[in-house]
Amino acid sequence: MITRVTLHRYFHDWMELYKEGAVRDVTYRKYKMTHQQLLKICPKLKLCDLNRLSYQKLLNDYALTHERQTVMDFHRHLQSSIVDALEEGLLEKDPTRKAVIKGKEPGNHKTKYLNQRELQALLDNLKLEK
Repeated sequence: MITRVTLHRYFHDWMELYKEGAVRDVTYRKYKMTHQQLLKICPKLKLCDLNRLSYQKLLNDYALTHERQTVMDFHRHLQSSIVDALEEGLLEKDPTRKAVIKGKEPGNHKTKYLNQRELQALLDNLKLEK
């Protein structure tokens, strides 16, 4: 069954069906950011036109402005939805197969610390008995 739905529309519908209410809110927000990036990078790409070349180009375009780990997360989100599209018969081949994950050089990251409330919550949950 070939469908003319765009990749971003398929991903959006898949995300709402399978992820909304099934993952933590912070995780769902990451899926929503993936969807926003699809709208920005490839708004007209149809699911039926997705192949290894167009998928690699999509990843490469995203990697121009993101670090490798972020590109990997983006890829995992898309790959999950694409595997389902394969199982539904919407795609014949897996365009994510052998995808190469690139990314820009990591920048300097700010050292992160727990704030006072987080530290107190951690201490309250530690079992310090001998």
